[in-house]
Amino acid sequence: MPANDQTAPSSTAMSPQVKSIPISPNAVHPVPSEANNGSQTINASLINSHHCLKHHHIWVVTGPAGCGKSTISQYLASALHVPYIEGDEFHPASNVEKMKNGIPLADSDRWEWLTALRRESLRQLDAGNAGVVLACSALKHKYRDVIRVAPYFSPDLQLHFIYLHAPEEVLLKRVAARQGHFMGASMVHSQFDVLEPPAEDEVDTISIDVTRPIEEVNEEVLSKAVGEMNGDE
Repeated sequence: MPANDQTAPSSTAMSPQVKSIPISPNAVHPVPSEANNGSQTINASLINSHHCLKHHHIWVVTGPAGCGKSTISQYLASALHVPYIEGDEFHPASNVEKMKNGIPLADSDRWEWLTALRRESLRQLDAGNAGVVLACSALKHKYRDVIRVAPYFSPDLQLHFIYLHAPEEVLLKRVAARQGHFMGASMVHSQFDVLEPPAEDEVDTISIDVTRPIEEVNEEVLSKAVGEMNGDE
């Protein structure tokens, strides 16, 4: 079983409820051996059975604002029947206020946030889930390394980053068009200023081009995830 991350802060302000994909009352029953997700047929018995996998899995969906982290994370979590954690909801009020006012977050604003996300991911595995999907920008190599500490607390854990990428101008248009989110279009440029795309040594990362229709992106993300899990039998 995964071990608790005892180094993470325990402030209740940093522990909002984790978003889980709505499930039917029949979710406690065995999942059919195959589930159809568009043109992708997946082995649902593999995905949903602890007995078929050697490891627990954390899927960290990363990238700048506007790349579709939340939408794609929800789709992946639903397909894999695992909880979904929305990283934005874990930001303390001070971070949200900065972003509302177009002020980029400094490294010091992110450490507690990243640690809280790591801890919550491990907590979801401790609760008996085979995996969890986390939406988190993780713009820099060292931010991703904070999450990479998770397997030290859980030796049977495999960590995967799914990096969503598109040109800045594409994401700028997307963010400008959305409503009700605290991060404005001005923050896209500041995120690209500090963005460190995954390096060659980050072998736990899958890169996905998100300039295509969302249906194509979802299908590729799911296919890559299932491929990784098929290798874990």
